Amino acid sequence: MSLEKQPASMVVVGSGAIGVEFAYVYASMGTKVTIVEFMPNMVPVEDEEISKVLEKQYKKMGIEVFTDSTVESVDTSGEGCKVVVKTPNGQQEMQCDIVLSAAGVVANLEDIGLEEVGITVDKGKIQVNEWYETNVPGYFAIGDCTPGPALAHVATAEAIICVEKIAGVHTEALDYGNIPGCTYCQPEIASVGLTEKKAREAGYDIKVGKFPFTASGKAKAAGVPEGFVKVIFDAKYGEWLGAHMIGANVTEMIAEVVTARKLETTAHEILRTVHPHPTMSEAVKGATEAAYGEAIDL
Repeated sequence: MSLEKQPASMVVVGSGAIGVEFAYVYASMGTKVTIVEFMPNMVPVEDEEISKVLEKQYKKMGIEVFTDSTVESVDTSGEGCKVVVKTPNGQQEMQCDIVLSAAGVVANLEDIGLEEVGITVDKGKIQVNEWYETNVPGYFAIGDCTPGPALAHVATAEAIICVEKIAGVHTEALDYGNIPGCTYCQPEIASVGLTEKKAREAGYDIKVGKFPFTASGKAKAAGVPEGFVKVIFDAKYGEWLGAHMIGANVTEMIAEVVTARKLETTAHEILRTVHPHPTMSEAVKGATEAAYGEAIDL
């Protein structure tokens, strides 16, 4: 008599971009995945509505999610791993084949001679000015080892600015308030600027609009109606404060918002910009219309 092999199991600690990306990859291959997140929401840096949709989709995939929870201990002495998790409903013991720690990125600064040269390091990051100069003349640093976001496209932009400054070429400092974030899970997540909560905390009077992909002909025809585009504008001046997207291919759509914010585009210009139909990207205009009471497709 043959025994049916049980699927592999994994506990992912942390539900930031890395955690949810790996959770999706392994779950799609048949691994039983459990996510443990310390914060109240998954992908905690994202808008709360984005977090809720992602958690719902992950649970539909069979991924178990524990928020407001902490890993108290991991025992690897036996076969597999025994994980003790403190949850709002009490302590739970989980058995799994492997534990994936995705609780943050740590810069690799050891044994590269920083101490000998005298370069300042604080909280695990090399301290630099806006041109990526360290405190020691002639030494520069960019990318994950500096305090900015640990993203490949940020490191590339920093490197270009740094080298231009070294070469004496006119350049401008990077605007870290206009950096797009992309998470390659399923559905994808893309965002830039302030969340609704952060905008309110900053004292803005805001206009918020949302366009669900269930109202998008392209999304429905492609069989990917999950998710939405959410936009946030300053009510007084129409400044584009932030945009948050979850759905198919939204990582390809966020650049429109980043460019518009760089050009200081207001909601009025977006409302008067013709977007192609049928496309996923017209949801950006649809969300802006919703924010200003001009929606005709909802």
